[in-house]
Amino acid sequence: MLNPWQCVKVFMEEYFYHCPYCFTEVSLLVDLSVSEQEYIEDCERCCNPIQFSIQVNGNQEIEAFSAEPIGQ
Repeated sequence: MLNPWQCVKVFMEEYFYHCPYCFTEVSLLVDLSVSEQEYIEDCERCCNPIQFSIQVNGNQEIEAFSAEPIGQ
């Protein structure tokens, strides 16, 4: 009998980047099951908003990543 946990595939990857405001290296969990992603999330250190654009290829690898400041 198979253990149900053996059938679970992980589609999340921790990706490290530098905040465009405070230049601290921080990490973000990227959902590798979604090929194109755009969203806004605050830096966990300085709390400024960052626009993320992420592309994931068919092999579930991050193909393009950008973290841009949002003009306020």
